[in-house]
Amino acid sequence: MATSLPSQQGNTSKDNSEKEEEKGFWLSNRALGGLLLVQDNFKPQPSDIFLATTPKSDTTWLKALLFTIVNQSRYGFSSHPLLNTPPRDIFPFLDFYFHQNKPISDIESLPSPRLFSSQLTYNLLPKPITASGCRIVSIWRDPKDVFVSQWHFMKKLRSKELPTISLEEAYELFCQGVSHYGPFWDHVSGYWKASLESPEKILMLKYEDMKREPSVQIKRLAEFLGLPFSLEEQNEGVVQEIIKLCSFDSLSDLQVNKASDDPSNKGRPVKNPDFFRKGEVGDSRNHLTAEMAESIDQITENKLFGQGLPSGLFP
Repeated sequence: MATSLPSQQGNTSKDNSEKEEEKGFWLSNRALGGLLLVQDNFKPQPSDIFLATTPKSDTTWLKALLFTIVNQSRYGFSSHPLLNTPPRDIFPFLDFYFHQNKPISDIESLPSPRLFSSQLTYNLLPKPITASGCRIVSIWRDPKDVFVSQWHFMKKLRSKELPTISLEEAYELFCQGVSHYGPFWDHVSGYWKASLESPEKILMLKYEDMKREPSVQIKRLAEFLGLPFSLEEQNEGVVQEIIKLCSFDSLSDLQVNKASDDPSNKGRPVKNPDFFRKGEVGDSRNHLTAEMAESIDQITENKLFGQGLPSGLFP
């Protein structure tokens, strides 16, 4: 049974007055409605690829990388769709797609492999998806950086009718597990455990590893997708070209991603530039007190590292 979160504290969006708790996770009314629509209407295919992330774990970057790897034989780098299309439009959020009442036939006619994104937790993914044999890629990031990025992002969405939410207030809620698709730690833990049980179907990446050694992690990602780079492609610099095309600097400098008045933003409360803030590791140091950072680290130690996730990777 779903319970409501008081709107004055928990709500950060423009179009929802409440979040709902579903199976221990907080979803906006819109997200909950999208979940129900997916359950009723979506028919997964074994070749589908899902990107499943917590909000603000650099979903945008990974969308670009996945799309480019999957379509490397279809598009050249000089005329790539990413040069004039925002990542969110080439790699749709499945639950929001259905929420917008778009035709199911549009999804069914997509070329294989179909690419979908979701921020649902693993235990909220409809059974037909987890049982279909499709591949799922997830990524996790230092929760201190996730929290700061979420706070900045959600401030832009929060209704002007509500009082602003301070960093301290948002921090208390985050540590209590009250955030979009949160608790963060339970979200990460669900996909981590699933990846251990089905490593051929679920890949768990680490954001900090991606930033530190992108070529190694991109090769790992391509191999998981069944699309490994040939020795010839590696010698020709294909991996480096993908890294360059999908980098924060390259994507954020494209007109389609830096102009709020771009036609692709029409009717959207969140504009393309809102998805590109810093893309850095350790930015939380500029916002959190030592006590706040230590508290989040302690929760992470108790809830994640104690379950097998490698520790000591955060700056």
